[in-house]
Amino acid sequence: MSQALKIFKKELKDYFVSPIAYIVICIFLLITGWFFFTTFFLYDQANLRSFFNLLPITFSFVIPAVTMRLFSEELHAGSYEMLLTLPVRLSDVIVGKFLAGVTFVAIMLIPTLSYAVWTSVIGDLDWGPVIGGYLGAILLGATFSAIGVFASSMTRNQIIAFIVAMVICFALTLIDKMLFFFPTGLLEVINYLGAGFHFENISKGIIDTRDIVYFFSVIFLALYGSHLVLQEKR
Repeated sequence: MSQALKIFKKELKDYFVSPIAYIVICIFLLITGWFFFTTFFLYDQANLRSFFNLLPITFSFVIPAVTMRLFSEELHAGSYEMLLTLPVRLSDVIVGKFLAGVTFVAIMLIPTLSYAVWTSVIGDLDWGPVIGGYLGAILLGATFSAIGVFASSMTRNQIIAFIVAMVICFALTLIDKMLFFFPTGLLEVINYLGAGFHFENISKGIIDTRDIVYFFSVIFLALYGSHLVLQEKR
């Protein structure tokens, strides 16, 4: 675990050495801030529902941009082979990089807390759904980060890694919105596969173990898939 923490610290530091991190954070805050304030004054309601409703779609292209370099950059530069010569387990490398991605997402969300503070000042804000929304945001961000790690482990090309992760994230976000395409007998299964469905439940302040199990299951499958892909590359 100590090796995973060392890799985590290195990867997190590398994020903020590059200007890409700041660009991604600025784009994220501009998009979420614009839609939050425009809909807030439109509906005249003291809640963050518009912000959380937009979050899965925003995460679907922001997080792949954050995670696309995690393994692709090392595979392209040839430093991955050097990494394998070090006394570190492959699982430590994967977990360290994954935790760095999740932490970056959490840091990216911190400035959005100002939306809640501002809303509570001018209205009677119910903090239950807000806390649930941020818990759901961390779980969703961790899930998409794991998918991003998996996509990055598959290719040396960061753009391809970005596209693969974005397609998977968008599919999980939108699949429960397109139930009319599927047979009636599969609707319950397809609905359960949708990340947006589980995020919406938590963002309403409803903490259901089925939603928690869903997010942790996808995270495990994505990281395990990364382990199999990278093990094959050895």
